[in-house]
Amino acid sequence: MMATFSPEEAMMSSTLVETVSINYEDFNDSFLTCGTCLCVYDNIEHSPKLLPCSHTVCRSCLDRIVESQIHDTGYFRCPICREHIGIPRSGVATFPPSFLVNQLLDLMSRQRRDVIPKCSTHNNQELLFCETCDSVFCTLCAGGEHNGRGASEHTVIPFSIAIKRMSEILLYKAHLCIKNLNHAYDTVSSEMQNLESSVEKTIEGINRSFQDLIALVDKRRHECLQWVRKIREEKRKNLREQLEIIQAEKEKVQSECDGLQYQVEVRNITKKIGDLNEKLDATSNLSEPRENSFLKYEYRHNSALKDITRLLNDFGRIKTSTTFPALCSGKIGEAVTHLKSTVTLLTVDYHGNPRTSGADPVGAEVRTDKGEIIESKIRDKENGTYEIQYVPTKPGKVKMFISIFNRPVKGSPFVIDVSEHNNPVMKFGSLGKGEEHLRQPVRVVTNNDNNTVYALDTGNCRIKCLDNTGQFKSHIGPLGLESSGGTGLALTPEKNLAVINWRTKLVTVMTPDGDPLSKFTHQDFMEPIDIAVNSRGEIIVADNGANRVFMFDPNGKLLTTFGGKGSKEGQFKLICAIVIGKCDEILVADHRVQIFSRDGKFSRVIPDQGRGQFCGLNVDSGGLILATKTEKTQSYVQVLNSSGRLMFNIDSHHDKLKRPSGLATTTDHHVYVADLGNHCIKKYRYK
Repeated sequence: MMATFSPEEAMMSSTLVETVSINYEDFNDSFLTCGTCLCVYDNIEHSPKLLPCSHTVCRSCLDRIVESQIHDTGYFRCPICREHIGIPRSGVATFPPSFLVNQLLDLMSRQRRDVIPKCSTHNNQELLFCETCDSVFCTLCAGGEHNGRGASEHTVIPFSIAIKRMSEILLYKAHLCIKNLNHAYDTVSSEMQNLESSVEKTIEGINRSFQDLIALVDKRRHECLQWVRKIREEKRKNLREQLEIIQAEKEKVQSECDGLQYQVEVRNITKKIGDLNEKLDATSNLSEPRENSFLKYEYRHNSALKDITRLLNDFGRIKTSTTFPALCSGKIGEAVTHLKSTVTLLTVDYHGNPRTSGADPVGAEVRTDKGEIIESKIRDKENGTYEIQYVPTKPGKVKMFISIFNRPVKGSPFVIDVSEHNNPVMKFGSLGKGEEHLRQPVRVVTNNDNNTVYALDTGNCRIKCLDNTGQFKSHIGPLGLESSGGTGLALTPEKNLAVINWRTKLVTVMTPDGDPLSKFTHQDFMEPIDIAVNSRGEIIVADNGANRVFMFDPNGKLLTTFGGKGSKEGQFKLICAIVIGKCDEILVADHRVQIFSRDGKFSRVIPDQGRGQFCGLNVDSGGLILATKTEKTQSYVQVLNSSGRLMFNIDSHHDKLKRPSGLATTTDHHVYVADLGNHCIKKYRYK
């Protein structure tokens, strides 16, 4: 029998049940786990205690917090909200239990489907895990080793949570590993595609180069064919001309023979016979061809074929590389503003063995901290190392990105600190009279032919000779340097030394060994303080007392003078230095630098770049002007371009200049400075 219900009865008999799915692990972590030690609440050691601030903390954590206090204040801070909680007289055990958490524990214990790992020795004990000791145990097995005083040094959690954590870590690490492997697969696959592209480009290059070679061979073949045709035409022309002569003679003889049958005069016939006898002699000459048909092609007559074969064997090469960018390293050199700075790239192969050849496609980019690009150049040293050169313009940090095969090298990008202080690369001398000493060094010149540096040691009445590393070689003097009066020193075109003595007012020219060659003076000298010699051997003397410049020929004969006291163009006020520039221009420094032609005509003036007084002057082989300058609180070397615009100053940080005087440059862009205040010679890099 089938039962029937009315719609109302059907509605009355049906029950709508809504279910909520709860993830036990999430619920357990959020509500049933102590937020301090991450242990699951229980009814023994980790019983939940309700604090006055309404937060729940297990009893074990409360005991540990109270015991770890150095001072007995009667209070402790809630580990969750940091509120001050008073400690009951009977201890933390008297804090009320958290009934809500206990009820949830009872509920979840009935609903829990997880299998809690139990101790194999004590079946009713849950396994625990000590993260500090990396050991698994139960409470009875440990015997209190991980609990009680000092337990704060151990982190103990249920083994089930430890397994969960380890599983999560394992999955996370596996995910990272797979991610890295996927990236590695994509990178290697991309490199394989690049390999195919490189092969296609290389094959195209090979075909193109051999097509060029075939074109050259074909060009030579056409030249040889043209040569043959030209020779044929010349020979044909000569033979054709001979044939025309023969034909003309033949027609002439034929014409004469045709008239003989009507000839009855014996005398005429006899004459004709004589003429024909002469022609017979001539025809014997015409029978010999004036040109020959000889032609022969040769290609083994010299070593050209062997040379071509040898050159073909050397023609073209396939360049490859075993460089492994991830193991290549960069060596950062000192970086100073306005100076050429270098990072050296050392390449190795996959096994870490140094490479010994170059030609790798190295890429480099240098950027400031603001992202501005600094121009850089890569120099292949062809021994497995590369120099990346750049010139920073501002102090601070720059980043250099270096790649090979478009893959970054180890440590890239390199962060480089750029300093504005240019410390000396060499220093010689201190106050004294010995070989290693100087007293008032006022001028310095360099002989780049023999790498000798000559320093005018005025206080010791001598010239000190050094090599380019700062090693002492010899002394010259006191000829021309008497009474500590030597103030100017110059090198002649013959590499002799010219000295001016302001006390004796004598110009002395001597050999590099100190042997005198000539000396002279002039009646108008008052306080000659510096000297220069141009390419013609003419000697130019700057006289501070007369405020004039005197120009003499190599024999000491006065050629001209120019200048005068004042501040106008072409006049001087406290002359301090003179030097020869490019095209024998004469540069004179007082509170400014004035430039004159080789004949003493005023050309232009370089305005004073700031305050202070010039002390020394020099022009390098590229036309840069270097000048020493002293202000009230500092001394430095100015570097100006050929038009006189200030480029930068050379100023060291630790070993500062003190009253620098003369200076001289070298072909490798170093400058020697006579530091009068420190009684030494310093060498700086300026490019």
